[in-house]
Formats: sequence, C-alpha cells, structure tokens
Amino acid sequence: QRVLSGPTFRLYVTTDVLGVELAGAVKNVVAIAAGVADGLNLGASARASLITRGLAELSRLGRALGARPETFAGLAGVGDLILTCSSDLSRNRTVGLELGRGRGLPEILAGRRTVAEGVETARAVKAVAARLGVETPICAQVHAILFEGRAPRDALTLLMTRELKVEAD
Repeated sequence: QRVLSGPTFRLYVTTDVLGVELAGAVKNVVAIAAGVADGLNLGASARASLITRGLAELSRLGRALGARPETFAGLAGVGDLILTCSSDLSRNRTVGLELGRGRGLPEILAGRRTVAEGVETARAVKAVAARLGVETPICAQVHAILFEGRAPRDALTLLMTRELKVEAD
C-alpha cells in the first residue's frame, strides 16, 4: 500500500480475498444486465436499479460463501460495480448493450478481440447460487439470455413481474 500509493493513486487493502474475487467476478454479470438495459433504452434509472439490486445479489451470494459484507460496500464491491456497469469501455456492458439491441451472442463474441468475462461467469454464478440456495434473479436472467435463448425483453418482464419483496434483500 505504501509503495504503490501516491498523489494520483490511492490503494486500500483488505484481507477478504474471497469477497474481492467474488465482487470482481459477479460485477461482470451485472454489467451485462446493465448493458442490456441500456441497449433496450430503458434509461439511467433502470441502470441504477440494476446496479443496486445487482449489489444485493452479490452481497447475498458473498455472505453465503463466507465473504465479509463490508467488502461489497467498498471499492472492490460497489465502486467497481458502478464503474463496470456504467463505462463505455466496459467489455461486459458492451456485450449486454449489443444483446439489448438485438444481436446474438455468437455474432457479438465473433467480432471481439477481448474477453467479456461475465459471459462464462454467468454459468458459474447460476451453478453456485443454485447449490447454495441463493436467489440471484438478475444473474439468472443474464444466464437465460446468454445460454437459454431468452429474449432480453422477456427477461426484463420476468424480472419486473417477480413476487414483490422488501428491499432489504
């Protein structure tokens, strides 16, 4: 931390390696969802809602795996999540954007020179969440769009018509 921090870069440390790794992986799946919302022209409020509820999913999954909740409230969690879901440079958000505009995954991936990690991570999140009995509806719909042929608008409808709940997860 002392060696790398300076006037234009500030480094924070944590011992929650699991939480940092999980946040770094799952945020890519949520960024695909945010890109889909942007591709469907749903607006900034929809993206903000996806980011917020994506953080809830990430936190639930993290708690079930033994990560520390405060990790998800920090730079590795909400900080990186906001950036990845909002940046035009985000590889994962860009994949979602193209999906939302109607392009198919094989076509999108064939034209890329870089890896969008969230595509394969969506498989892992679905499997781990199912094994642990953790609800991850946004990640599940991203998986359905990517691998089950679900249309983005249909995924949105399924998310919006879920049973109503209290926000506290």
